[in-house]
Amino acid sequence: MEEKKPQEIKLEIQLDEEIAQGAYVNLAVVNHNESEFVVDLIFVQPQAPRAKVRSRVILSPQHAKRFAAALQDNINRYEQGFGEITTVSQVIDESTGHYH
Repeated sequence: MEEKKPQEIKLEIQLDEEIAQGAYVNLAVVNHNESEFVVDLIFVQPQAPRAKVRSRVILSPQHAKRFAAALQDNINRYEQGFGEITTVSQVIDESTGHYH
């Protein structure tokens, strides 16, 4: 008996011009419940008392885990090509508490 191979489906992804422009964000807030993760992508202006959510993404737990793995994979490849990405916590002198 011949085994059937799963049929490959080609997915056409459409990108509206406005979405293609992107939105700069410098803060992400993540919340979750039993059935979903909610990621708010926010732009915070220096010295401003308010910040605006530029985009909200709602993910299933399974998709959130796949997204985190894909992001980590891309960070690893970025660092292989361009060097380590440092975060604020990595540039603070632990003995003095000052930034480098």
